[in-house]
Amino acid sequence: MKKLLLVCCCFLSFAGIVAAQTITYSKDIAPIIYKHCTTCHRPGEVAPFSLTNYDEVVSWSSMIAYVTEIGYMPPWKAEVGYQQYQQENYLSTDQVQLIADWVAQGTVQGNPADEPPLPVFPVGSQVGLPDLVVSFAQSYTHAGDGMDEYRYFVIPTGLTEDKDLVALEVRPGNKQIVHHCLVWQDTSGTAAADDAASPGYGYPGGQFSTLNGLNDQLPGYVPGQKPIVFTQGIAQRLYANSDLKLQMHYAPTASDEQDSSSVNLFFAQKPATRFLKSKVMIPFAGTLTNGPFIIPANQVKKFHGTWTIPEDASMVGVQPHCHKLGQAWEVFAITPNQDTINLVRVNDWDFNWQGMFYFKKLIPLPKNSVIHAYATYDNTANNIENPNSPPKFVIWGENTDDEMYYLPLLYLSYQLGDEDLVLDEVSGVGDDPQFYTIQDALYPVLSPNPASDQVKVGFTLASGSTIGLRLFNQQGQMVRSWETGQFYLPGLHTRALDLSLIPAGIYTLVLETKDKRHAQQLVVASAR
Repeated sequence: MKKLLLVCCCFLSFAGIVAAQTITYSKDIAPIIYKHCTTCHRPGEVAPFSLTNYDEVVSWSSMIAYVTEIGYMPPWKAEVGYQQYQQENYLSTDQVQLIADWVAQGTVQGNPADEPPLPVFPVGSQVGLPDLVVSFAQSYTHAGDGMDEYRYFVIPTGLTEDKDLVALEVRPGNKQIVHHCLVWQDTSGTAAADDAASPGYGYPGGQFSTLNGLNDQLPGYVPGQKPIVFTQGIAQRLYANSDLKLQMHYAPTASDEQDSSSVNLFFAQKPATRFLKSKVMIPFAGTLTNGPFIIPANQVKKFHGTWTIPEDASMVGVQPHCHKLGQAWEVFAITPNQDTINLVRVNDWDFNWQGMFYFKKLIPLPKNSVIHAYATYDNTANNIENPNSPPKFVIWGENTDDEMYYLPLLYLSYQLGDEDLVLDEVSGVGDDPQFYTIQDALYPVLSPNPASDQVKVGFTLASGSTIGLRLFNQQGQMVRSWETGQFYLPGLHTRALDLSLIPAGIYTLVLETKDKRHAQQLVVASAR
């Protein structure tokens, strides 16, 4: 009898351990998916399928386990730990194993009550309410001939005075074909003249079209990367009467597709104190130590470029770029004292996932430090991404079947204290809220106001937050509540509010975030 009781106790104890180790979607997997995957994997975004609920995730669970195990997803290409960056999006070893174990255990859903709410994603802007929006003058038709295309578009800013730019956000009109977009400021009128001389809307890229105004590059667009907002008094100067020159890379498609993109511009609310500088390393004018930039067929080549920093500088970001022959990048600095400072290393270059790597903290480098940039290319048949079969002789050029060694570096003139200056997304809010453009805000209800059955309201969030929307009468009594406890991501949001059955009168609409309250007046008219 004692043995039987011992066996039963052991069995119950083992069963309890197994139950405790059971991994569920609701409690363990959904928080990972919603944070790292759903931004792109949802309707209207670039990913080919949605991951917004249990049924969608479980149908792709084996694939998710595989692509996370090999590091293909999430698409964070910089080597983890080589340097620290803003907006890092990768899974820890424990998270990857958790997904694998969940799939191995049979993709248990668990208690739906344990599942975090799907975040509410911003519309119109991931940043906030723009100070200026400029757009294509007309739609452009990208031919459905199965070929990718690089095309330039010139958009006048219409500015009558210089502005201090703290964020630029490209809003693709057709995310299914916009692979990426580079943006430059043009004050010379050259881009507009090139556009006027070319038939049709916009003009095609040439062998050296990118080189015009090379160091006037502004932030661009790649899928899955949120725009950076500069804080701490830092900005880029956008000049009066300037044009924006956009290089749109359209992906191959089987049918004609229309695109009409726009650009959101955000300005500092008081004059900036520091302005960003840029240097673009290209394989000309002495950059390469082992040039010229020529990649013969059936060869693997590594190119080494250097640039000597002409002043005491503080590095802000770096953007390695090449095409489909590219295999790897490594960029670091060596100081006059022979210290090595890591900037970025990409061990598995992927043309589909590229962008600017902005450092979490400024990286000071003394004058005469040397930037070393190594890029490796595989022009053999072993490279399954090679656009040429059989491989052919390749030189520098803008088309995807050409190649590039292209490395923008973003930096500031050094100031005392830069060693401790943090540049994460919200660091500027408490330090200088008048400079930092993007803040929590509830906007006045403009139309319809007075309202009857329904009203649309707009608000921005500087960081992700659970929110509440509440309506109070003139006696301070709450008469309606919406969105209690719903988590909203940073950016610009609109929300339609049902006002049916609310008596006519003057009310106060209150937006409640995690630490603030914002109010606007709302007039409710008699129902029609």
